[in-house]
Amino acid sequence: MTTQVLAKSSFFFLRDRIEQDIARSIVDFGPKTKLRDACEYALLSGGKRLRPIIVMLMAEALDRELPAHPSALAIEFFHTASLIADDLPCMDNDDERRSKPALHKVYGESIALLASYALICAGFRKIYENAELMKEGKIPYNQRADLVCTVALESATSCAGILGATGGQFLDLFPPPLNLETLREVIYKKTVTLFEGSFVLGWLFGGGDLSGLDKIKKVAYHLGMAFQIADDISDTCQDDQSRRELNSVKVLGKERSVALFHHEMEQFRHSMSSLGLLTPSFEKMGELLAKQVQNDLY
Repeated sequence: MTTQVLAKSSFFFLRDRIEQDIARSIVDFGPKTKLRDACEYALLSGGKRLRPIIVMLMAEALDRELPAHPSALAIEFFHTASLIADDLPCMDNDDERRSKPALHKVYGESIALLASYALICAGFRKIYENAELMKEGKIPYNQRADLVCTVALESATSCAGILGATGGQFLDLFPPPLNLETLREVIYKKTVTLFEGSFVLGWLFGGGDLSGLDKIKKVAYHLGMAFQIADDISDTCQDDQSRRELNSVKVLGKERSVALFHHEMEQFRHSMSSLGLLTPSFEKMGELLAKQVQNDLY
């Protein structure tokens, strides 16, 4: 990759870029209303922006200078919609999100539910917009835009549906007997699937070949698992207080959880390296995640 591309691939640079794109996207939600204000509140509440960053990093790793920013926004819209739903009283019943009042605490449950619907639809719209750039000839791409759009939409619906995030939330609310197999299923559906969507959209709209999707999904699996285990290690005390049992530390113990985290990260690095996609920015992402785990242990 060129020095210029490496500079653009800065993890922190991309986070700032995504924040700017999110702020500009608010006008796409129509005239100012209480519902639009709720969408804005949810979208601008902060967060790591890791999932949309992955979309951009994947596109840049392919080094074909094909923009994937609409798809990056799509992933962030889907993720934000899932957080709104998870926080509702009928779900996890959380009063705060990212150190701010949860959306339903500010705008009420009805508006919060409608905002989650609006964001899901807006996410699909952004995928369509990315495909339209191809059809308009603004992206020199050797695969048909309508085919790429179809595959991207299929991936997004699978990740969000009953075999993905929706099914994961169901298992979180009504967990089967707790063991490693159950834990992997919940993490896959509730966390990994959105990572899978990020990698797949970045690959598709970055110019990756459709035949490589299975390998890209395997990469996403390893990083998504590692991310959730790291999150569980951070949330152990909080989950103890809320009596949430679906936490890898509770199911496996701290030592096995940490070992599994490092195993998944090693598999992620190996898979990315074999595909020629392990850029310095992806290395940096792994370092930050490992540092988080280290800090939470001591």
